[in-house]
Amino acid sequence: MKILTQICRVLVGVLFIISGLIKLNDPVGFSFKLEEYFSANVLNLTFLIPYALAMAVAIVIFEVLLGVMLLVGFKRKFTVWSLLIMIVFFTFLTLYSAVTGKVTDCGCFGDALHLTPWESFTKDVILLVLILVIFINRRYIKKIFKKPVVYTIVAAAFVFCCFLAYHVLNHLPVIDFRAYKVGTVIREGMAVPEGAPKSEYAITFVYKVNGVEKEFTDKELDKIPADAEYVDRKEVMIKEGYVPPIHDFVLDFNGEDMTEAVLSEPKIILVISYFLEKANDKGLAKIQKFADEAKAKGYKVIGLTASGSDVIEAKKKQHGITLDYYTCDATTLKTIERADPSIVVLRNGVVAQKAHWNDLEFLQLK
Repeated sequence: MKILTQICRVLVGVLFIISGLIKLNDPVGFSFKLEEYFSANVLNLTFLIPYALAMAVAIVIFEVLLGVMLLVGFKRKFTVWSLLIMIVFFTFLTLYSAVTGKVTDCGCFGDALHLTPWESFTKDVILLVLILVIFINRRYIKKIFKKPVVYTIVAAAFVFCCFLAYHVLNHLPVIDFRAYKVGTVIREGMAVPEGAPKSEYAITFVYKVNGVEKEFTDKELDKIPADAEYVDRKEVMIKEGYVPPIHDFVLDFNGEDMTEAVLSEPKIILVISYFLEKANDKGLAKIQKFADEAKAKGYKVIGLTASGSDVIEAKKKQHGITLDYYTCDATTLKTIERADPSIVVLRNGVVAQKAHWNDLEFLQLK
């Protein structure tokens, strides 16, 4: 049992550190996942949405620290109780997601590894078993170094996590795991391979028969009475087909689809602000000067946002911005870039450079 406890200790500690660091590399992305859980149609905890980013940073730092604390034997009782409470909570969330289907990816490993809800739940159940072994046999969890060394390691881990969080929030993720990372050919990311599996749907038709609504499957159409009155048609996906990494990149300008035109530009810069009303005003204040410099070097510069025309015009007037703003789905824009605003440089549909608004001066515009 002592050996088993030590094996579980190492497995849990390492997994918590890896999972935490992946999310700490992109806490904004994890905050989007928390917002999804807090939304009205999931847990209906909308009052927590404004605090999602702060909660995301705190959770992932604590996750990394718990892994470190477990490995070095720091504060044994506090550590094992915290691990147990955290895994019970996340097991509940992943079970809820799997049963309801309201959240399709728990975000356990950020964009580095996508798990289905049932895969996430299975992973948490395994972790729960490992942590229960540790909890029951916590007397075997001993410090692996002398007390001053253990305290120093935990303190150093905390300082490192805080520094990393500060860095990625004021710049960009150190490692980009998303579908729009530098070097991505957007057209290739949108392509569906020949022979790729297609989604399958169960189709049900609702008809009123003798004043009573009845449902008929698409295989029972011959059973529908001639005098039946059509009411509704329902589609339920029973098997999801192939979904390309990039599937919602659609740019609209004044009602016209400009996606292909943008991807065909040899030198174009996208100024992304998924919600202009929430965008950082210091960042927006730097945009026009940057755009003028880029245009002087032969670049076309456009804005991308999911905000309405009234917000666009108000923000343009406030900051003296003369860019044309194309509209795009907010989720897509959040996937492309985390900072609001941020910059993406495209060359013939290939992502050449990306930058946080804090780092505009480091872009190499040839």
